[in-house]
Amino acid sequence: MSPVPARQLPEVVRLAEVMSTLRDGCPWDARQTHRSLVQYLIEETGETVEAIESGDAGHLREELGDLLLQVVFHAEIAAESDPGFDLDDIAAGIADKLIARHPYVFATEDAPADLHGSWEQRKAREKGRTSVLQGIPEQLSSLARANKIIARARSRRVPVALAEEPIGEAEVGTELLALVARAQARGIDPDQALRDAVRGLEGRVRAAESADQPG
Repeated sequence: MSPVPARQLPEVVRLAEVMSTLRDGCPWDARQTHRSLVQYLIEETGETVEAIESGDAGHLREELGDLLLQVVFHAEIAAESDPGFDLDDIAAGIADKLIARHPYVFATEDAPADLHGSWEQRKAREKGRTSVLQGIPEQLSSLARANKIIARARSRRVPVALAEEPIGEAEVGTELLALVARAQARGIDPDQALRDAVRGLEGRVRAAESADQPG
């Protein structure tokens, strides 16, 4: 597939220009900061997920536009700083990162058998990470954090015991819902219980990584 030429994206340029005008002319837009926009970024991300799951292409197009607005808004705020960066800098950074992490597409390497594992290992080397736990946002839900830690531990082959029995997507939802119902029947907060279990998993990961270090 050929790269999309820049001339085919005039509306992205127009959006950036509209945002710049709003920062100058709209009192509400002018007083926004990166921090004040966090709530909208979270809301728009959730609405985009909802649109994806609805299967409605028109709804998805609209929500992706709202999500893109958040990126452009943050880029415009950043461009006003000294030193700052703009939307083009953001695009350049992510394009360079994608090329560096896909040498089997943009260079001459063969595609690895484990694409996810290869991605995680390249990412860890780039960022100088010494633990699979580094770089996992604390703001993630307990379930999302558990999934991320387990995925990282498997891709980096950290020797911790993890369940391996295969399970279908529908069964996952059913079993999770059943666990929540059983916890509620006993007066247990399932989210707190999972956070406790995730902290235990983090401890086991750290211990396994320490034991694996030479010397």
